[in-house]
Amino acid sequence: MLTPMLQSNLTALEQSVLNVVQKEHLTSFEILKKVENVSLILSLYNILDKLNSKGVLKSYIKQNRKYHYAA
Repeated sequence: MLTPMLQSNLTALEQSVLNVVQKEHLTSFEILKKVENVSLILSLYNILDKLNSKGVLKSYIKQNRKYHYAA
């Protein structure tokens, strides 16, 4: 679970993405379908990169698909 201080450093879109992957491990496309505010996959990749660099998102590859989850 994230600390409140860390969550305040996230944008609304970053928080929306993080909320979705806290429930289950998802591929980028699955995240895109569940988060209403992000309409382009390239925007999502940018958000995923930022969350990863902040240390709140992790990823792994399984059966040639990349899954993302809250760290």
